[in-house]
Amino acid sequence: MLILLPPSETKRDGGEGAPLDYAALAHPRLNPRRRGVVRRLRALARTPDEMMRRLKLGPKLAGEVDRNRAVTSSPTMAAMDRYTGVLYEALDAPTLDGASRERAGERLRIHSALFGLVGGFDPIPAYRLSHDSRLEGETLRATWAAPVSKELAAQGDQLVLDLRSEGYVGLGPVPPTVRSHFLRVVTTGDDGVQRALNHFNKKGKGELARALVQTEHDLDSVDDLIAWGAVTGFALSLAPDGELLLEV
Repeated sequence: MLILLPPSETKRDGGEGAPLDYAALAHPRLNPRRRGVVRRLRALARTPDEMMRRLKLGPKLAGEVDRNRAVTSSPTMAAMDRYTGVLYEALDAPTLDGASRERAGERLRIHSALFGLVGGFDPIPAYRLSHDSRLEGETLRATWAAPVSKELAAQGDQLVLDLRSEGYVGLGPVPPTVRSHFLRVVTTGDDGVQRALNHFNKKGKGELARALVQTEHDLDSVDDLIAWGAVTGFALSLAPDGELLLEV
């Protein structure tokens, strides 16, 4: 199983790893695109006011410009440890035991606006860039959509569980030839109507991702996944349109 996660706006500072090394990142065919986006990001960081406007940063986030300016020289850490926010707090990758972290490294892919797909262990620096950020030149969608989709198509016949937000799906749709399901977190109201959640959907996705890297079972089909959820406390079901629903 491959689990696709969105990134987060917020990231931990620091790290003990050497500066950015493209050769250390998964999906090396994305490296030419990665280098191009990094160059464009650093160029924009030379005009702080313009970067803050384009990245929609308020005065309290002026330090993000410094992060972007130093993105090729700052220390790195594993991607699954770098990101913070609600989803990553629920995933809580730093507290996973050794075997679970190994599975996380194999099973997780995080879709970064700066680096495209990265693996859980991939060493990345702190940065600020979102799926809808505007750099000079082509849009991030034009940069990433086709190459990321091609990488996903090359992952073989394994089941792909897409926990990304719709904005990041747009930066790399899963091809229809891949066995994949987009996950939507829902709740049922007193009126019996199912509704999608916003803030709490991130917590649900993070908890599910943590449980999926903790299990030793090879969940090779959506039926296996739903059956696993029934015994582990995750209410999963398949919608008529093929989306996988997680009810919380």
